[in-house]
Amino acid sequence: MGLTLKDRSAKGVLRSLERECWIDREISGCEFRDARLGGRFRKLLTQIGSAMGQSIPLVCQDWANTKAAYRFLSNERVSEANILAGHFQSTRDRAAAAEGLVLVLHDTTEFSYQRENSEAIGITKSINSGRDKAGRLRSHTVCGILMHSSLAVTFDGVPLGLAAVKFWTRKKFKGTAALKKKIIQPGFLSRRRKASDGWRI
Repeated sequence: MGLTLKDRSAKGVLRSLERECWIDREISGCEFRDARLGGRFRKLLTQIGSAMGQSIPLVCQDWANTKAAYRFLSNERVSEANILAGHFQSTRDRAAAAEGLVLVLHDTTEFSYQRENSEAIGITKSINSGRDKAGRLRSHTVCGILMHSSLAVTFDGVPLGLAAVKFWTRKKFKGTAALKKKIIQPGFLSRRRKASDGWRI
């Protein structure tokens, strides 16, 4: 027997209420200087949660809400620390309540964007784009943001949330050849004290 329209509607309302309660728990540790910013953040999370993976204009559904979302995100009184504080607190609470071992997994992710002006967003890397008609190598600058995240999970693989996150860009990417000269030189460790020397007993 299938669900009736009334049953489906009730399940949709229940899911919406569960999402609202989850959002309230996740942002309870957020501290904004202005209570209106906290209200805007809650509304934005609710909108994004209803259409995960979609663009801000699509989840906000009208120009006024879209403009309010972008104003919130560009507000100088709102930092990534303000936005993430509640989630970090919730992650700590879940980790403290977890039974057994909690693992913290690390990963770096690159978000790439097409921009005319790389200064507007930052540079992540420069890649070889082939050769021009004269045979010279061409390179393409990739604009974007790098994010290193630390995800707390139980030993059974249940995600608890982010324990830490860091965002950055590179002002100027010097290429792998420059990195090799500084880091991966032959004999690099022979000239300096090896890190493993400290581990020897």
